[in-house]
Amino acid sequence: MTGLKLPHHHRYDYHPIDRRQDYSWPGGKRLAFYIAFNIEHFAFGAGLGLDPQHTDGRQTHRNWAWRDYGNRVGIWNLLDVLEELGLPATMLMNSTVCDHYPELIEKMIGRGDDILGHGRTGGEVLSSFWESDEARIIQETTDSLAASFGAAPTGWMGPGCNESRVTPDLLKEAGYEYLLDWPMDDQPVWMRTRSGQILSVPYPMELNDAGSLAIRDHTGREFGDMIVDQFEELLQGSAKRPLVFALSLHAFIVGQPFRLKPLREALRHCVNHPEAGSVWFTTAGAIAKHCFDLPAGTIAGDSRRHEPTNE
Repeated sequence: MTGLKLPHHHRYDYHPIDRRQDYSWPGGKRLAFYIAFNIEHFAFGAGLGLDPQHTDGRQTHRNWAWRDYGNRVGIWNLLDVLEELGLPATMLMNSTVCDHYPELIEKMIGRGDDILGHGRTGGEVLSSFWESDEARIIQETTDSLAASFGAAPTGWMGPGCNESRVTPDLLKEAGYEYLLDWPMDDQPVWMRTRSGQILSVPYPMELNDAGSLAIRDHTGREFGDMIVDQFEELLQGSAKRPLVFALSLHAFIVGQPFRLKPLREALRHCVNHPEAGSVWFTTAGAIAKHCFDLPAGTIAGDSRRHEPTNE
């Protein structure tokens, strides 16, 4: 032992997955399955973008138009697939989407989709702001989504899955109950904040079309195979412990027609699997709520000492 102490986040402790309490999802199901759509709006010619040809992230008119394809065409393609397969959705929503795409908001309200805060725009990252400015951005996002959807979101995924050192603290203080920013587990885990605990719901960095298709240049067919392989392995593993299958999609990427076909086939494989009866096809919010209702201490990192109440 050298005594060297490296910086540490202190948000959660190490809990090996094979030494945790067992539990099940509703109806005795063992694998929770949810799809997260990143619904985003960007300033024209300003802020960050996602462009495989210009990895510094600078915006161009071409990059902006590619992103806008997702809201004009891609998301509607993906919603058709969901409705064909009878799947719910978790929408990670930039609040500025509410100002520019009223028909999309109307569609989500009609479907009853799970709405999570996703910052104001994907063109800014929270780690670049002072704490007071970040708190204002979180509140602005929350207020805008509440005005459009009739209720404030209780879940959050930061723009670019990005946080500052105090983001979980600010989220807890703003009334958020769970977040998706920490891809460290296949089960929900309780995290510490300065105002109490907040739940981390699994969100994928790997099973994410932005990284796989737009950055690492995998094909749509390869991505479909990743979905199937992830599902099969987690389904098998869920016989031993409850697990979460999470899939992250961006409409401007996988909503392109040539990628849509293998995505549909992969999702159909999951929905029609012979063991689909042991799968809970759900949303991130429903996963979080189920965890809140479990006896204290069931979920790793839980600091509660008493049974939860309905108060």
